[in-house]
Amino acid sequence: MAETKMVHSPTLTYFSMLSLLTLCPPFVILLWYTMVHADGSVLQTWDYLRQQGLQGFLEMWPKPTAVAWKIIACYGVFEAALQLWLPGRRVEGPISPSGNRPVYKANGLAAYAVTLITYLSLWWFGIFNPIIVYDHLGEIFSALIFGSFIFCILLYIKGHVAPSSTDCGSSGNVIIDFYWGMELYPRIGKNFDIKVFTNCRFGMMSWSVLALTYCIKQYEANGRVADSMLVNTALMLVYVTKFFWWEAGYWNTMDIAHDRAGFYICWGCLVWVPSIYTSPGMYLVNHPVDLGTQLALYILLAGILCIYINYDCDRQRQEFRRTNGKGLVWGKAPSKIVATYTTTSGETKSSLLLTSGWWGLSRHFHYVPEILAAFFWTVPALFNHVLPYFYVVFLTILLFDRAKRDDDRCRSKYGKYWKLYCEKVPYRIVPGVY
Repeated sequence: MAETKMVHSPTLTYFSMLSLLTLCPPFVILLWYTMVHADGSVLQTWDYLRQQGLQGFLEMWPKPTAVAWKIIACYGVFEAALQLWLPGRRVEGPISPSGNRPVYKANGLAAYAVTLITYLSLWWFGIFNPIIVYDHLGEIFSALIFGSFIFCILLYIKGHVAPSSTDCGSSGNVIIDFYWGMELYPRIGKNFDIKVFTNCRFGMMSWSVLALTYCIKQYEANGRVADSMLVNTALMLVYVTKFFWWEAGYWNTMDIAHDRAGFYICWGCLVWVPSIYTSPGMYLVNHPVDLGTQLALYILLAGILCIYINYDCDRQRQEFRRTNGKGLVWGKAPSKIVATYTTTSGETKSSLLLTSGWWGLSRHFHYVPEILAAFFWTVPALFNHVLPYFYVVFLTILLFDRAKRDDDRCRSKYGKYWKLYCEKVPYRIVPGVY
């Protein structure tokens, strides 16, 4: 059976699910329209909608075109082929609640390198100009919105009729099953993992591809790239490079190991990541800001430092687990708690909970540098408009909610050991504050 335990009250849970299902798709179009056609001004878009009403919104929404579908199809097939055919080491994921251990092929960094080199080469040799992607961006987002919705419906049906493993089940509620998903590890055949494709190879990869697209569009339009755009693009690329460097570690996180493949994860990665996560760069295309070399360097270095700390947090915990708690943490023997828990099949297993290093500062300290990194790649836009900062605000809400869900899951899993852990590491995210 699927987990039906809710972190929030049932009323709030249903309200949030229905709100996200109905409001996220139009918001993607509103954000694109505001960034590209309304000078980044929320007030300008609001005035337009106030005067034109629903008809104005329907006219604003671009229809998916053949060009948009072709671009998405070529990109999707290319990434799926790289995922399947590029060589990579064998990596085992964490044991699932049903006792299954998924196996992956870790070729994300190679796929990332091939993708960027191919994309830039197509532009450099005049075979395909990335500004075509920018010029059809609204149609691409529109096609992704509808196409990904159908994709999630197919995932829901697959969970009922052809699940890939025993880590699958229904809550008995259609909305919950569609939103949260039916399967934990859906696959096509034995080797093509759907969540690795949606989350990593389509979603995260598109982030870097679109960051480059915005940079190239500004260059083609103005004959130069502003230092603000360079800082924004560089930091986004450093962050995504870090992600693919660490991709095998990502397969141990909540997104892959605990959240099922439904609208929340899959539609989010197929649509929300390409549109919302890249939005500061989308804004900068038509709003080049000259920061000056010194300020640009300060922002760049601060952003790289945050990305490094975020990476080092994950690396520290991975090393701790890999060495079974015997490696050094910040030059000392780690402080830890040995926690036991019972699986759904009744087996008793143990886990090590790290309580020193970054993980002694707070239970989810790695979210602090992640939020700050997002701020640093947005701040080159300065403060003329609030909309470029939407991603920073959204990310903060997302990670604070994720921290609460993760804490609740661990409390349920580890019981008294989690209580002991919380006594040793009392702050959830921000040390000394929260």
